[in-house]
Amino acid sequence: MKQQDWDERYRSGQTPWDTGVADAHLVGYLERSGLARGRALDVGCGTGTNAIYLAEHGFEVVGVDLSPLAIERARSKSAGLAGLALHSLSFLDDEVPGGPFDLVYDRGVFHIFDEASERARFAERVAQLLADGGRWVSLIASTEGPPREEGPPRRSARDVMNAVEPSLEVESFTTTVFHEGALAWLCVSRRRKTPAQPSTRR
Repeated sequence: MKQQDWDERYRSGQTPWDTGVADAHLVGYLERSGLARGRALDVGCGTGTNAIYLAEHGFEVVGVDLSPLAIERARSKSAGLAGLALHSLSFLDDEVPGGPFDLVYDRGVFHIFDEASERARFAERVAQLLADGGRWVSLIASTEGPPREEGPPRRSARDVMNAVEPSLEVESFTTTVFHEGALAWLCVSRRRKTPAQPSTRR
């Protein structure tokens, strides 16, 4: 979707992802992992709910979104909050300031890209921006569950792995629920210490 399309979604209120509540997957991961508070990047931050949560919990946060209107609203919501910088930009195409990051988080951004090459570029960008020891936490709507006509784009486990494994090491990959009952993958990845090895025949 183009910038003006996202702006129109925010203008018209067609934003089911904009819950106003910090994502339970992000909250749970931080509680379980004990990840040290450092620099965090929220990709597709929207109106800033999760970026604000991260800043309020000790991270130096950069939030980016393609929609200037969403960023404008995020700035309004976070006025006076220290440790949060917000930018309207294209994650795939523009320079992202403030890195490297100890945490890169996206809630339903990776899965919006239909082309495998774009999903691979997304993972490559994450790998470039992660600090040593950093983690990428991504919530991705899955191909599991019954048919549905509405809701987030669906990606298979193979779609995810084909994009992620060349650039990053997958630490965990679990089934969960996105929103409104749509099943999802929660994928946690880290920077590679060694390149991915070819698949063997035996």
